[in-house]
Amino acid sequence: MKMKSRLAKNWLYVPLILMAVFYLIPMYVMLVTGFKSFAEIDLKTMWNLPSGIHFDNFIEAFSKLSPHLWNSFLMVIPAALISSALGSLNGFILAKWKFRGADVIFPFILFGMFIPYQSILIPLVVFMRTITMPVGAFFQSVGIDFPVSLAALALAHIIYGIPITTLTFRNYYASLPQELLEAAKIDGADMLGIYRWILLPISLPSFVVVLIWQFTSAWNDFLFAVVLTGNSDWPITVALNNMAGSQIIAWNVQMAGSLLAALPTLLVYIFLGRYFLRGLLAGSLKG
Repeated sequence: MKMKSRLAKNWLYVPLILMAVFYLIPMYVMLVTGFKSFAEIDLKTMWNLPSGIHFDNFIEAFSKLSPHLWNSFLMVIPAALISSALGSLNGFILAKWKFRGADVIFPFILFGMFIPYQSILIPLVVFMRTITMPVGAFFQSVGIDFPVSLAALALAHIIYGIPITTLTFRNYYASLPQELLEAAKIDGADMLGIYRWILLPISLPSFVVVLIWQFTSAWNDFLFAVVLTGNSDWPITVALNNMAGSQIIAWNVQMAGSLLAALPTLLVYIFLGRYFLRGLLAGSLKG
């Protein structure tokens, strides 16, 4: 009986391995193509290993993408941090501070998760053009050298990220015992004090989940980036798309650039993936 149970358990790994191989095939093609010379690029030899290791492709790709790589970091980091902080405050208020209309406001916030990017592009562009001039003037007045179009792009991701971050934190805080808050109230803490000294220190699992989610979502965005930023302010996804020539595409350089563009999100999941899973298991997406 024990042998059958162990055999059945081992068979469960077969579909998991097959799915992993299926999803890793594009990564394999991208990696081997990135190390090939231009003469080796051919559909017939797509699966073959390179005859030698050519780092020139990565050097050329990095030289073209490095300014836009910095643009992506300038946009993604504040977008992920601010949307996570706002989601934490929203989740706390909606979970632990019951007020009239809370059960109506929460579904309206979640509705933002289901609005397609394409449906709001025109009003988004009009709105961002309206606010970029005063925002740019403010940056100049305080001596901040920050591209206004990147600030507009970060704002778009902050707003679009609020529904998922609010849902994550709201469900996490709702799972915490009410007695914890009652004890803090007896000790004289107000609502802000309860959040600052009680809930915020134990919110690390949810913060890890939403920060990774928002970082990946904003980093991989192309549609908002291509309509809200100009040539010098492109993030890396738009710059990677424009690396292709009009007649001849150097696929080896293109694949090397793709690997460089994907590297930050890959490193985030490699080093923080276990904390991401712990956050999910801690109940941050339950409810």
